[in-house]
Amino acid sequence: MMTEDTKKTEEIKEGKKAQDGDVVSAVTAEPEKKIKKGKRQIIKGRANVKCTYNNTLITISDINGASLGWSSSGLLGFKGAKKSTPYAATQVAANVAEKIKKYGMRELAVFVNGVGGGREASIRGLANNGFEITSIKDTTPIPHNGCRAKKPRRV
Repeated sequence: MMTEDTKKTEEIKEGKKAQDGDVVSAVTAEPEKKIKKGKRQIIKGRANVKCTYNNTLITISDINGASLGWSSSGLLGFKGAKKSTPYAATQVAANVAEKIKKYGMRELAVFVNGVGGGREASIRGLANNGFEITSIKDTTPIPHNGCRAKKPRRV
C-alpha cells in the first residue's frame, strides 16, 4: 500500500503536475544524464598560410571555413628576425598539426598568402606531419595598376 506522498511523487515522475499543498521531497527528482558528444571527425579541410616578412601564421579550418586550430611563429617563442625563417615555419606546421590531430583530418587544400621566407617550408611541414595536400593555391594580392603607389622613401 502506497502512502499519499509516494503517490504524488509517482505522478510527478509520470508527468502529472503537482497541485498546491503537495509535499514532494527533493531527493526523488533524478537529474538528467547528459549525453557526451565526441569530437567530430573531419576528413577534408583547408590550411591558410600567411607568410609575411616578420611572421608566419597557419590556420586550419574545415571546408566551410570554421577554424579548428592555428599557430604562429611568434606564439612558439621565436623573436625578431627568426620568426620569418623556414625553420620557424616548419615548427608552426608541426604545432598546428598536433592541435588538430584529434579531429582526424587527412586531406588539406593549402592557400598561401604573402611573400615571406616560410612559404615552401610551411607546405613541406604540413606534408611531413601526415597531411595529404590536395591543392596549393597562391592568394597573395597583386595590384593590377589600380591605386597610385606611395612615393619612394628618402633615407
